[in-house]
Amino acid sequence: MWIRLTPSIILTLLLLQTTQPVTQPEGPFENEIQAFEQADRKQPPPKNAVEFVGSSSIRFWGTLAQDFPHIPVINRGFGGSQIEDSTRYADRIIIPYHPRQIVFYAGDNDLAAGKTPEQVLAEFQAFVKKVRAALPDVRISFISIKPSLARWRLIEQIKKANQRIQDFVKKEKNIDYIDIFTPMLGPDGKPRAELFRPDGLHVNQKGYELWTSIIAPKLQG
Repeated sequence: MWIRLTPSIILTLLLLQTTQPVTQPEGPFENEIQAFEQADRKQPPPKNAVEFVGSSSIRFWGTLAQDFPHIPVINRGFGGSQIEDSTRYADRIIIPYHPRQIVFYAGDNDLAAGKTPEQVLAEFQAFVKKVRAALPDVRISFISIKPSLARWRLIEQIKKANQRIQDFVKKEKNIDYIDIFTPMLGPDGKPRAELFRPDGLHVNQKGYELWTSIIAPKLQG
């Protein structure tokens, strides 16, 4: 049975086609990742840069470019993320940039979500494997999980996770471990309150100044 396509039928079919909802890929932090991609289309990030990626400790680093004025940097932190999230989106917010070095901070939220230090290590190893498959020569620098006032209950897990990753890094090439954990502790062995925002979790500008002084010598110029 043949149906004659009249102009009115054709118009109806076109309207149905154009009014169908556009299916967006679903996943945690999809909005944030799409925002990065939109920003990249407007202003492509520099090639051969040092890319800082990870959770909110990177996202909130608003003075990143000023703190490292002689090195092209990219900030791709997205708050609340765990290590596996950076691995999931590496194809979209890391690998296309071809950075010379990746400075990575995550793991804090993993432990808060109930993951073990061993799981944190496994997640970081998976991140390294994913990135290295596409960028075999990129240097990866892991910033140690910070001690914080808000998550002091996790301090033993934080210490263990940091140690697991430090031991792993020692056996690998072109990966290093940046210790910001120790300098953030005061003489009493507790986190230095002056380095934190009022929430006791995220570092303030003084905290970032400390991080800058420790990380700067580790960057590839």
